[in-house]
Amino acid sequence: MTASDTAQDLDALLEEVAEVARPTARQGELADYIPALRDEDPDCFGLAMVDMDGTEYVVGDVDRPFAIQSISKVFSLVLAMQKADRAEGVKKELWDRVGVEPSGDPFNSLIQLEREKGIPRNPMINAGALVVDDVLLGHCENPREEMKALVSELAGEEVTIDERVADAEEGTSGRNRAIAYLMQSFDNLHHTVDEVIDAYAHQCAVQMTARQLARASRFLANDGVDPATGKQILRPPLARRVAAIMLTTGTYDAAGEFAFDVGLPCKSGVAGAIMALAPDRYGITVWSPPLDSSGNSRAGHVALHELAERLELSIF
Repeated sequence: MTASDTAQDLDALLEEVAEVARPTARQGELADYIPALRDEDPDCFGLAMVDMDGTEYVVGDVDRPFAIQSISKVFSLVLAMQKADRAEGVKKELWDRVGVEPSGDPFNSLIQLEREKGIPRNPMINAGALVVDDVLLGHCENPREEMKALVSELAGEEVTIDERVADAEEGTSGRNRAIAYLMQSFDNLHHTVDEVIDAYAHQCAVQMTARQLARASRFLANDGVDPATGKQILRPPLARRVAAIMLTTGTYDAAGEFAFDVGLPCKSGVAGAIMALAPDRYGITVWSPPLDSSGNSRAGHVALHELAERLELSIF
């Protein structure tokens, strides 16, 4: 299929992709460290693709909300880049404190962080996200509300924060606290560990749907401009850098596999969603809770591969 295909063709295509991807969820496992993830229905599946003109192509459970978990790292990074770009500069405030290289290690590893003197490899692993939240605490009176406002604006409707998920995240934050204290020992954390962990737990607890995430991602596929409003969310060079970071680091230690199989900038979360960008064409999100061994949605990976192949979406 090509970009000129009709809406009817694309609706039929999404149904075919869902039919191929859904059964593969049985090969995955639910995340189980908090009740909201452990109790999710493993049979849920939603796929949403939103065009630059706002046309939406959807199949399945696209309007069922879930905690976006690590997908929030994209939006917290965008907000931090907005703030830094207006202040001392993105390089000084972010890239001097967080790297942009793939880690090759699990998203919550401390080993690399110790070896590299408290500088996280990238902002899509937990250590990097905590530094991004530290930057936000320096600029925002209430980081959780400002991030919620940004995401609501991009989604075109109000989103919420599930306080039960936030409480559960804080209650299981031992490793993240260890990461934060380690970075603090290297003077790469400027606020208290409690403040940073609270900000991180609440961003993970933002509740959205696959449809909302697909809408909210489109500005990154459109040189930083929200197609719904025409507002410049990020300057084009900054938007391109976020997309590059998603491509190289957004799916944990399987980013190379995703680049090979899908060929699109992606960011996943342990609730089972994967948000993807097809530059100049679509914002895409697929949600299926069972995960593979790297923490990415098993059926989501298959769905994005099928979609990219059939629509020739790969950036390569």
